[in-house]
Amino acid sequence: MRKLFRRYSPSHETLQKNWMLRPMAHMLARPGVMRFNRRSVALAVGIGLFFAFIVPVAQIPFAAVAALLMRANIPVAALSTFITNPFTFPAIYYLAYRTGMLVTGTVAPVVAHREIHDALGAQVGTVAQWLPTLWDWMSGVGRPLVIGLVIFAVCGAVLGYFCVDLAWRWAIVRRLRRRIAARG
Repeated sequence: MRKLFRRYSPSHETLQKNWMLRPMAHMLARPGVMRFNRRSVALAVGIGLFFAFIVPVAQIPFAAVAALLMRANIPVAALSTFITNPFTFPAIYYLAYRTGMLVTGTVAPVVAHREIHDALGAQVGTVAQWLPTLWDWMSGVGRPLVIGLVIFAVCGAVLGYFCVDLAWRWAIVRRLRRRIAARG
């Protein structure tokens, strides 16, 4: 994995020559930002998962900036945001909404889905007539969804960090035990 990462990662010289990255070239030279070590990768996974859940759009730039500021591996942080994608997005947001409802103790929104469908179908031409119905439904969904996403972001970041850290440590111990067994 480390060899693959080094093979496809740009060098510090390449990053410093890029005109778009030149203003922050000094920050890209920091230790850990492009290194593939346990601390940097575990922190990057935590950052990536946090922004994957908390930010619905532009997750990669947010994760990359946070990784840069926290000296975590930028490419791993960017790749970790892909846990939310067009295939997983509906399920994650539905589960976050249900989690938010469970935590806040709220019930389903007052406006039913059927009412929205009827309002949209009856008044296709006039947005101003069905917009209040849609707004009522969205305002009922908003608070539980945001609370659920915050819970998913924090739990996902912490869980991702510790899982990567433990897996990395386990791989090191396993490799050392193999070396010891091969010698003796």
